Amino acid sequence: MTLPQLNIYRHDRGTRALITLAGEIDRATAPQVRTALERCLDDGITSIDVDLTAVGHCDRSGLRVFLDASRHAAETQASLRLHYPSSQIARLLTDTGSDRLLLC
Repeated sequence: MTLPQLNIYRHDRGTRALITLAGEIDRATAPQVRTALERCLDDGITSIDVDLTAVGHCDRSGLRVFLDASRHAAETQASLRLHYPSSQIARLLTDTGSDRLLLC
């Protein structure tokens, strides 16, 4: 059995961060995403853009991480936005009503 793999890249510009994810977001990898997003907020980032171009799949555990991080960001006057979701991720966001909150 192959474990899911997820690569996370972060590029900061002032108080903005671009997080580029590549791989699969599921129960095994969602904690990595949570850590990366929380670290941005801990570092004083006020605008987090998440590029999902290279994410093939995201399950509900990944969605939960994005929703929690968005809520936490709003509490600290920051924002989190998802960009370029695959059709599977866009469908997950639309079906749960999360698209209005997370997509730009």
